[in-house]
Amino acid sequence: MEYIMETHNLVKSYKNKTVVNSVNIHVKKGEIYGFVGPNGAGKSTVMKMLLNLTQPDSGDVYIFGEKIGSTSYECRKRIGSIIEHPYFYEKITGRKNLELHCEYMGYHNTERIDEVLKLVDLQDIEGKVVSHYSMGMKQRLAIARAILTKPEFLILDEPINALDPEGIREMRMLFRRLNQEFGITIFISSHILSEVEQIADTVGIIQNGKLLKESSMIDIRKSQTDYIELEVDDISRAGYLLEQKFGITNFKVISGTKIEIYDLQKSVKELSALLVQNGIGIASIGMKKNSLEDYFFHIIEEV
Repeated sequence: MEYIMETHNLVKSYKNKTVVNSVNIHVKKGEIYGFVGPNGAGKSTVMKMLLNLTQPDSGDVYIFGEKIGSTSYECRKRIGSIIEHPYFYEKITGRKNLELHCEYMGYHNTERIDEVLKLVDLQDIEGKVVSHYSMGMKQRLAIARAILTKPEFLILDEPINALDPEGIREMRMLFRRLNQEFGITIFISSHILSEVEQIADTVGIIQNGKLLKESSMIDIRKSQTDYIELEVDDISRAGYLLEQKFGITNFKVISGTKIEIYDLQKSVKELSALLVQNGIGIASIGMKKNSLEDYFFHIIEEV
């Protein structure tokens, strides 16, 4: 198996609190890897260690087969990144910021600036100074800067923060294009699990500094089950009827009004009719499928 990035037992502590605990990540060349976890789980700290912005207390990072350290200059030229909140020179334009980045990186194809501004839909406002950019525009500029030098590996920490739904959709399409057309491997963190589900090939789940699970989306989808979601006005009586009268025991009460039924021996139409006939008011009923969010909480609850 060819991994473009691996970590070996990464550990990092601050003020006697371990925030990253023996984390082993494996990112295959050519894939999109979704790195997910609650706020404070250790995602940003791991990403900083990948880029040598923060030193691990112990453990190692390997990118392109090279152990990352303070002298990994050539390796880092092959990487694009966004970590936490991107910073720019606020009193100059977006284009000038990208020109300075090219100079800093020793990248001399400044015609590429027009390409990336168009890719992130900033081609019409590049003359504005960055202090006049909205948060969403700054995030787009950060993505433009990350892909400017045609990196082989992208490390993106919450890259769709501050974007509206249309902007999120456009970035999702861009990440897919970068991956599929240009062969860029992408390591991306996000708290928006529905977005990760749509683009990721592999998902790593981290909580309290520990990597709980690495799973391919193929395996996650194989484990996803169909179920009937039912919302009623009398949850206790509905549960009693399901079990005692209809012989359905594989169900779960989710809230004071909602039940998930995993035993599919009866159709939605049959269940609806039986419940109504027995005096149950139905607010909604329909077929559902487990999502990445369901899988995520299942893994976290197992710990």
